[in-house]
Amino acid sequence: MSTNAKVKADTYKPVKSILISQPKPERSPYYDLEKKFDLAIDWRPFIHVEGVNAKDFRKQKVKPEEFTSIVFTSKNSIDHFFRLMEELRIKMSQETKYFCISEAIANYLQKFIVYRKRKVFVGQKTIQDLAPFLKKHKTKERFLLPCSNLGSKDVSDFLDENGFDWQDALMYRTVSSDLSDLSDVTYDVLVFFSPLGIDSLYENFPDFQQNETRIAVFGNSTGKAVENKGLTINIKAPSPEAPSMTMALENYLLLSNPKNS
Repeated sequence: MSTNAKVKADTYKPVKSILISQPKPERSPYYDLEKKFDLAIDWRPFIHVEGVNAKDFRKQKVKPEEFTSIVFTSKNSIDHFFRLMEELRIKMSQETKYFCISEAIANYLQKFIVYRKRKVFVGQKTIQDLAPFLKKHKTKERFLLPCSNLGSKDVSDFLDENGFDWQDALMYRTVSSDLSDLSDVTYDVLVFFSPLGIDSLYENFPDFQQNETRIAVFGNSTGKAVENKGLTINIKAPSPEAPSMTMALENYLLLSNPKNS
């Protein structure tokens, strides 16, 4: 066997099982990969969201009813804001304004309020999209930012830099899931989408050894977290050749599982 052939054989060993560190979706291109390459793909979220309870929220001494505007950065922030309002029996004013960082978040807000244009302002994707609306109401409004333990740095920085009267409020946390039932299970490929997934892996398995397990990562920050743990990245996205994780996996599988391609 030539040196190049040996390297390929060592690097692209056959893949039979993949664990994706996310909840299982109803539809996904991963299902096509599973059939095409005769794989067993399992889904397991390595992290999950937990709401801050009313007792702990009170300790922050934040009174949402004293704020005239709320900035929502995610569906989770909406869920836990209104959950706490109900638990604390707080009624927000009918005149409260809501600033949503995207259209999807604004549409989700309709589950909780009567939607009126004069009190809901919508961005495209980032806080900069909301800047014209926010600045228009800057002098008259007090802004509340419901957030998680991870914060929302881009939004916080914008509000600080532009001198808004605002405060954040911890309403939910992103925490590691219990993966103890996987202690005796091994997969050929582990797929990660955030540094938090890597943190969860080591919180659950402090002595984790990569051995022959291939690591697939999405994004530079996830890749950095993997490398900081001394692990080897075998599959990476996005890239010019593979803008999605499914494409990156398929490109790898074409080499590791040629008989199934």
